[in-house]
Amino acid sequence: MDTKALRQKVLDLAIRGKLVPQDPNDEPASILLERIRQQKQQMVKDGKLKPKDIKNDTIIFVSEDNLHYEKLADGSIKCIEDEIPFDLPEGWAWSRLGSLIKSFITGPFGSSLHKSDYVTDGIPLINPMNIVDGKIIPIDKMQVSSETVERLASFKVVPNDIIIARRGDMGRCAVVCPEQDGWLCGTGSFVLRFPSALFPEYFAVCLRSSYSATYLSGNSIGNTMLNLNQAILKSILLPVPPCDEQNRIINSIYSADVYFAEITNQQDQLAAYVAMAKSKILDLAIRGQLVPQDPNDEPASVLLERIRAEKEALIKAGKIKRDKKESVIFRGEDNSYYIRQDMHTEAIDNQFIFELLDNWEWCSLFNIAKIELGKTLDSAKNTGANHPYLRSVNVRWNGVDLTDLKEMRFEPEEIERYTVEQNDLLICEGGDVGRSCVWSNEQKILYQNALHRVRFYGECNPFYFMYYMMYYESRGIIKSLCKGVTIKHLTGNVLSLIPFALPPIEEQNRIVDRLNQIFSLLDSILCD
Repeated sequence: MDTKALRQKVLDLAIRGKLVPQDPNDEPASILLERIRQQKQQMVKDGKLKPKDIKNDTIIFVSEDNLHYEKLADGSIKCIEDEIPFDLPEGWAWSRLGSLIKSFITGPFGSSLHKSDYVTDGIPLINPMNIVDGKIIPIDKMQVSSETVERLASFKVVPNDIIIARRGDMGRCAVVCPEQDGWLCGTGSFVLRFPSALFPEYFAVCLRSSYSATYLSGNSIGNTMLNLNQAILKSILLPVPPCDEQNRIINSIYSADVYFAEITNQQDQLAAYVAMAKSKILDLAIRGQLVPQDPNDEPASVLLERIRAEKEALIKAGKIKRDKKESVIFRGEDNSYYIRQDMHTEAIDNQFIFELLDNWEWCSLFNIAKIELGKTLDSAKNTGANHPYLRSVNVRWNGVDLTDLKEMRFEPEEIERYTVEQNDLLICEGGDVGRSCVWSNEQKILYQNALHRVRFYGECNPFYFMYYMMYYESRGIIKSLCKGVTIKHLTGNVLSLIPFALPPIEEQNRIVDRLNQIFSLLDSILCD
C-alpha cells in the first residue's frame, strides 16, 4: 500500500470539501473572511500592523452572473473566473494567501549567519531539510547559540506559525509546535503568521496539497532547484472553509495520519523481515546449501583452467592485454585465507571466508572477469556524437531504470570501449557503492565512470555474482572495503580482489534460478 499517495489523496479531498460532511449551521467563510479583514484594519490603527501589510489585500466574491471576481485595494474589480482551479462547496470561499496572513517573514540572508554562530547544543535552525512530511525535525549540526537567536530575534518562530521552504520541493511546510517556540527561521524558509480566527493546520494542508505544489512549481524560478518568491506565494488562491469545518478537517486528517503511520510501521517491519530472509537465503546459496550438488558437474577448478586458457587465447589474438599482476587465493599454514597479488599478500578472513564444497573454488573477479570503469564526464573536450549512457542512479538491485537517461559526447573510437553488452554486470563505484544489476537487454548502451562494467569469461552466470554482491551488501562488507571519508568509492582494485565462492557453471545456474523464484515470491509479499 502506497501510504504516501494515500496521504496526498486525503489532502486533495480535504481542500475540495470532500473529506468531511458540511454543516449548514456553520458560519459561512465569507463572514469569517470579512471579520479577519476588519481585525487586520484595526491592527493597523493600533500600530500592530503597517499600512503596507494590508495594501495588497483583496476580496474575492461570486457575482450574480455566477462568475468569480476580485476587488483590489484601489477599488477596481476584475473577473478571475479563469484562475479558479476547482468548485467549492456551499459556504466556502476563495482567498489569496496574502489576504489571509497578518505577517510574512523572510528568513535571514546567508551573510547574517557565520560559522561561529553554530554550536553543538543550541537552538535549532529551521531550513527546508528540517521539514519532513509536514513536521519540523531538528538536525544536530544545524543549531545556533542563544546569542545568535537574540541577534536575529525578528526571525524567531512562535507556535502556529507555518514555516514553508523557499527552495526545492514546492509546498513543503509545517506548523510550529509549542515546544518549538523560539526556534530560528533559516535562510531557506518563509514564515506565515495567521490571525487567531484561522486554523494554520488547515492552511498547511492546503499548501502541502498537489494543487498548491503544482501552482507553486509552475510559477517558481530555477532550473536545477526551484526557488519560491514572496509575491508568488502570496498570490496563490486557497479554498477557505467555515471555521468549524477547518477544525473537523484537521481532526480527520490527524486520524488518517495515525492510521497511515501504523500501516507504514507494519510495512517497514515486513520489509525488514523480508530483507533478513533474503540475507539468510543468500547465505545458504553461496555456501552451496540452497540447491543440491550434481557430481557430474564440471568442477570449478576445471572452469578456472578453461578461463585461463580462454584469456591466453585472447591475449595472443591481441584482443586483451596480459594482466601485470597475478591474483591467487590460498589457505596459509595458520589455516587462514589470504589473497596474493604480485608481491602483496593480504588476509581476507574478515571478508567472510568459509569451508567450500569439494568441487567449488575460491576466486576473485580478477581471475574470471574483466573490470572496466566507464567514460569520464569530459564532453566539453569531445567532438563526437551525443549518446545516452548509464549512470549509477540508473542501476537498481537486479534492474535498470531507464526513465532518466542523460547524453554525452562519445568519439567513434570510444564506443566499443564504453559499451555495455547483454550479460555484463554493472556495479556502482560511488553513491550506494556495490549496488549491482545485470544488463539483460540485447540492445547495447554506453556507460560512465560511476559504474564498473564486469564482463565474465567462461560463461560464468553474472546473476550469481550480482546476488553475491547483494549478500556482501547485506552484511556491510562492501562498504567496509570502500575508500573515502565523506564519499565512499569502490575502486576497481578493491573490487577485483573481493573473494567469491565459485561453484560449477551448472550449479551457478541452478542457484540463480532458485534465487529468482524465492525472491520473486518475497517481493510479491511486499507488493500485496
